[in-house]
This record gives sequence, structure tokens and C-alpha cells, in this order.
Amino acid sequence: MNLISIQNNLGLPKYRQIILSIEKAIDDEKLKKGDRLPSVNKVCLSFSLSRDTVLQAYDELKKRGIIYAIPGKGYYVKSVETSIRQKIFLLFDELNIFKEDIYNSFLKNIGKDVQVDIFFHHFNVPVFKKLINDSNGNYTKYIIMPTNLTDIIDSIKTLPVNEVIVLDQINDELKSYPAIYQNHQKDIFEGLYKGKSRINKYKKLILIFPGFREPLGMKTGFENFCTEHHFDYEIITQFTDHEIAIGDLYVIPNDRDLVGVIEEARNQNLKLGTDFGIISYNETPLKKVVANGITTISTHFEAMGKILAEMVLKGKNEQIENKCSLIMRNSL
Repeated sequence: MNLISIQNNLGLPKYRQIILSIEKAIDDEKLKKGDRLPSVNKVCLSFSLSRDTVLQAYDELKKRGIIYAIPGKGYYVKSVETSIRQKIFLLFDELNIFKEDIYNSFLKNIGKDVQVDIFFHHFNVPVFKKLINDSNGNYTKYIIMPTNLTDIIDSIKTLPVNEVIVLDQINDELKSYPAIYQNHQKDIFEGLYKGKSRINKYKKLILIFPGFREPLGMKTGFENFCTEHHFDYEIITQFTDHEIAIGDLYVIPNDRDLVGVIEEARNQNLKLGTDFGIISYNETPLKKVVANGITTISTHFEAMGKILAEMVLKGKNEQIENKCSLIMRNSL
């Protein structure tokens, strides 16, 4: 039991003393990868501690990836990297340029003593549930992007509530969790309103909304704007075989549809910004130059990653709405 040292007058919680003792034993090479730790019962008896105290220490080391448990056998050293203070489970829906911006900003601001493991559920509920189940108990923080998936709240509730942060989309079932999110309904409404002086010249607003991956708030915000300001509008699920009419303004969440609309306009010899208009969703560097500039409604993805890092590091327990802007260019 010389691996663990407990002092009653140290002014440090005893579970923390256990953690520090094991870290020191690893750093001093008294414990190596694969070595078994003293059993919970043995530590309890040696220092007159409760099982909860010892389990709290071992669970934190487990979440940081330093030790692992074999049911019925005990705890073993998994990694000798004791400098890792937090181990984070990051679950995105898919990989795209926007998620890369969030991820890179998060890594830049989270610090070097944090390990981040990234996963993708690809809008697949069984995959989502399996990733949550397999990760449970192995991380200090769980950052989850639930998108518009249904029947997943029970899986999320299996995780420790004070270790979960919801990213990007929020709903009533997730109101009890800290979050950094986009208010898509508000963002698209306010974005369109800010561009209303230019939108007024168009005869019809058309939202291309497949409805599978896109947040439903976009559709509601678009409908509310058109209804409130008396615009003729249409919502279509795909652009294939669609002909552009002079005076149309397309609002386009998906970049594949953006390419399709621009290609069709060239086939019809229509001039963007004059014969018809485009507002794209989500800013990318390419939209600054494509077709002489594409107007976008976009949240600030780098800011989202930075705020997310601050929430983890400072233990913030709040829901933060990320800012969104209308970036005006020649397509409107």
C-alpha cells in the first residue's frame, strides 16, 4: 500500500490524494502499463475510507484514460500519460468544413493537457446510441451534436448530467443541459429581415429544403418571414429539373443545391443578382469569390468552438446562443 499516501491534515480531499498518489507512482515508474492497482476494499481498509471516496478517485482516473476496470478482477493502468487532465468525447453529425472550423477552434482554445476523441453518427440513430453507450464512463466530458434525431434522449440521459454539453441544436428535451447552439428559426428570420431592402425587388422566395439533415427551424423561420412581410414563397425538397424564373430568390441551406442553381442559371443565361438572387446558408471562404460573391446567413463557427472550450475549462452550466450574421454580396 506504499503506492498511496493519505494525510488527514493536508487540506486536500482524500479522493484527490488517491489520484495524486497514483499519478506519482506512475510518474516514478512504480506503476507501469498493465499493472494492477490496489483493490477498492484494500484502500478502504488501509485508510478507513468509504468505498465512495475510493471509487470517486478511480472513476476520475478511468474517465481520463489512465486506468481501466475489468469487472470482478479490479483496476489496471491503461496509460502512463498522467498529464492528461481531461478526456473529451466529441460527437458530431458529419464531417464538413463548418464542423472542421468548430473542431479546429475548439482544439486551439482547449489547451494541451486535454485529449479530444472525435466521432460521427452520420444522422443514424442506432450508431448514435452505440457511440454513447460505448463511451459512457470513459470520459470527463461529453460534447454531443444531436441534430434533429428523434428517440435519442434516453441514451443521452444515461450520461452524467453534469458532464454533458449539447452543441449546435437544442430542443425542449435537452433544456436541462449546458449548450452552445444556433437558433435557426430566429437566425434565418432576422437574416432575411436585414436584407429586406434588397429582397423587396424579387417576385418569389424559394427555399430548397430536403428536410433530412437541415434543422426544422430554418423552414419555420423562412415561412414566418414570408408570411409576416407578404412575400410569395415556395418550399421545395430538391432542385433537380427545376427551371429558374426571372425574379426568383433562392434560399439554399445545402451547398450541393447551390451548385445546381448556379449551373442551371448558366444554362438559362441568367445573371445572378439581376435576373434572380441567391442567399446561401453557412459561410465558407469560397462563397466570397464564387459567382462574384454569394450572400450568406451564417453563424460564427470559430466563435462556437472558442465558447465551447471556455464552457469546458470553466465548467459553465448555461445555454449560450451563438451569434449569426447576414453577409451581403452580389448574389442578392
